[in-house]
Amino acid sequence: MVSHAQCEPAPAKINLALHVRERMVDGYHRIETLFAFARDGDRLTVGPADGLSLDIEGPFAKGLSAGPDNLVFRAAEALRQAAGLRTGAALTLEKNLPVAAGIGGGSADAAAALRLLARFWDTDAPLEPIARALGADVPACLVGRTVRGEGRGEALTPVAAAELSGRPLLLVNPGVAMLTGPVFAAWDGVDRGPLSSGDPLEVARAGRNDLEAPAIRLCPVIGELLVWLRAQQGAVLARMSGSGATCFALFDSAEHCARAAEQARRSWSWSLETALA
Repeated sequence: MVSHAQCEPAPAKINLALHVRERMVDGYHRIETLFAFARDGDRLTVGPADGLSLDIEGPFAKGLSAGPDNLVFRAAEALRQAAGLRTGAALTLEKNLPVAAGIGGGSADAAAALRLLARFWDTDAPLEPIARALGADVPACLVGRTVRGEGRGEALTPVAAAELSGRPLLLVNPGVAMLTGPVFAAWDGVDRGPLSSGDPLEVARAGRNDLEAPAIRLCPVIGELLVWLRAQQGAVLARMSGSGATCFALFDSAEHCARAAEQARRSWSWSLETALA
């Protein structure tokens, strides 16, 4: 086992578009989505230890459980069992992303744990089956690049998206935690059609997030945030990500993004100026 600490990024997940097609008999929803990832997010560090442990620090650490119910801890335990290991690890999660925010924080953290511990423990145990068992967004977060997701979001198809890489991105959260279940439950059940194919930016711009309307009904400030983002100079796409409440805007230039980010810091609870990976 490697004897020194190692780090792994857990970048924010963005749903450039999210079409809800139907509620399936198992209670889950069939979706079509275009996943993309920011260059920034949470960060996971690991060092040697006799057993498994998890510490959480950072601006959004307060109130988070570091016990066996944490998705990072569950990912670590699942990989250890799959690899047939008894080796431990001391994990530290730097929680920079807001919780219950629609940007895959927990899923991204679990995926980062799988990538990091696979290196740390030097195991080639398959990671994708573990990711599927942990949650619908974890497989996409494990890949960590632009992909199309179908089914519950775990059926992934690679997307050629070189032109999206480096696109200036602003994430903004109005300071509201949104649980996924109530937002999906508030969806009106209307299938508004499939996600198209082709150039990913054009697909995203022609698409929608079917969870925006129910999220806004539950939390009207999301609608106010979207109006604000769409009014920013140089914004080429502004939308809510996932089930909210974080919204994003893609910009035509870093200068326009920086100008909007400066205003966001004064006007909204949390924001992150970054770029697409």
